[in-house]
Amino acid sequence: MTRPERLSEEVVGRGFAFAHAETMRAMLESAGSLEDWARFAATWNALVLDAHLPEGHRYRRRRHATLSAEAGRDSFTIERHQPHYQSLDYNPLVGGIDRWFEPIEPAILEGESFRTIVAFCLRFFGAMQPASAWHIECHQFRIEARSDAAGKPTPEGVHRDGVDFVLVLLVDRVNIASGTTTVHDLEGKLLGSFTLTDPLDSALVHDTRVKHGVTEVQPIDPAKPAYRDVLVVTLRDRASMRR
Repeated sequence: MTRPERLSEEVVGRGFAFAHAETMRAMLESAGSLEDWARFAATWNALVLDAHLPEGHRYRRRRHATLSAEAGRDSFTIERHQPHYQSLDYNPLVGGIDRWFEPIEPAILEGESFRTIVAFCLRFFGAMQPASAWHIECHQFRIEARSDAAGKPTPEGVHRDGVDFVLVLLVDRVNIASGTTTVHDLEGKLLGSFTLTDPLDSALVHDTRVKHGVTEVQPIDPAKPAYRDVLVVTLRDRASMRR
């Protein structure tokens, strides 16, 4: 098992780390409980089609929530539902507009697994910027793969999210091949790659320092459902927020 301290050193040193499920579970359970994980994971079956993607990109389902947290705290406040915004600098495909998505269900936001995951993020990333008060956005994503169209977890390509830190946590992976995460320096040089294969496998990213992308997913058996479910949590210093 990789020590949590080693993962922190990797994020500080090179801008990213890959956490295996066993390690991630231990770190999460040090921040709270995962007792309702099955119910939490099942809510990915109720995600809504992302209608903001251009024609030909009908493979992504999602829900969204906005939170806030004060510096040095591992508790958070659920903010009013609001749009997700990225500038065209960070998302040339669908940036520059307010994108409204269906909200993450309130029962999930109040649930043990969700609160544990966010508390972990606040502890892990907060230690790297202890003076920051956080604007937090959470995204449930399902990327579907079909025989007639591969699913693109990052249709905008290799990118930054325009935040400070990102957690990408695998919730489920069913009947798909590929979906390899690649991490690059700001000039585009490949720094590393890995594939999230087991629930709780995670990518921990210092978004100001590196770019990331994920390769297309294809169905292994085209006759059966095929999808990749992840939770993405982003933290941005509220003092830095400008449009």
